[in-house]
Amino acid sequence: MNVSISTRIKKTLKQKLAALIPAWEGRVQDIPASGEVLSGPCAVVAFAEEVPKSAWAGYRRIIKISPYARSEDGGAELVEVWSASLIAGLHQVRLEDEEGGAFTCLYLGSTDSDRADVASGLITRSLRFGVYVPEPQGATGNSPVMGDPWLVALQLWTADMLGSNWSVYANSWPGGYRMPSVLWRLNGNSTAVAGTSALEVRKQWIGHVLTDDTGLTDQAASHLVQQLALQSRIPMTPLDSEEAGANAIGESHTRYVTVDEVTADLQADAYLNGQIRLTLTQRIRRPVTSAPLMREIHHNKGIE
Repeated sequence: MNVSISTRIKKTLKQKLAALIPAWEGRVQDIPASGEVLSGPCAVVAFAEEVPKSAWAGYRRIIKISPYARSEDGGAELVEVWSASLIAGLHQVRLEDEEGGAFTCLYLGSTDSDRADVASGLITRSLRFGVYVPEPQGATGNSPVMGDPWLVALQLWTADMLGSNWSVYANSWPGGYRMPSVLWRLNGNSTAVAGTSALEVRKQWIGHVLTDDTGLTDQAASHLVQQLALQSRIPMTPLDSEEAGANAIGESHTRYVTVDEVTADLQADAYLNGQIRLTLTQRIRRPVTSAPLMREIHHNKGIE
């Protein structure tokens, strides 16, 4: 993560924190310099370690946010209230910097117990957040990706189920991603023999449903799972009859993938882990192995 992006992220976070806790009166700052004493209720934002990027989530940087409260104002009790507000206001929340770059905050827990700052006497605790910054490249909006036709079909089906106000992404979160949105990514695949003339292809997908409202997120994830179970088949890109006959068993002009299993874990992290587990299958014709034709037959009457 370069310096420019880090600077924009920290600036955006400071603005968000100041808006979440008006009692700080805008006092959200960096780590105080040596000899500097904090005054009044405030918060300190500090960058911690940078974690190797995820293939679909992007780069992650750990950030520590420490609220400070005066003992006479409530001390530890007030820090507890502010911490709850910070978690609710930042966890799985999409933020956008001044240049339109999007990033997501995930609450990772508190690193230590409440303590008194030696210099100021203020009560504080440190909250850890993972800040995920998607790669700048990637599919945007509802435009299907080129490549895997199963993924294209899944994108188109999802957009049809949820409506035009949803963005449906493939493979990874793109830079500047929008909410509400769904991301589908391939998690595994396998092929098995299904009779003498067919193969069964199975692909496991993970679906991430991300909105700024927990109720809407759960509702959308549940709706997708229910519709996948009810519909059972997803149409793929129409083909001419010759290609369809050579590749798929079933319909002559339109290929389908079949829903084998679909489940949802509504407690899963929407941005990082995804709530939906989906297995799709399709039977395809086994390729015919060509063999040389018999050219001659020799017959000897003497053989009994």
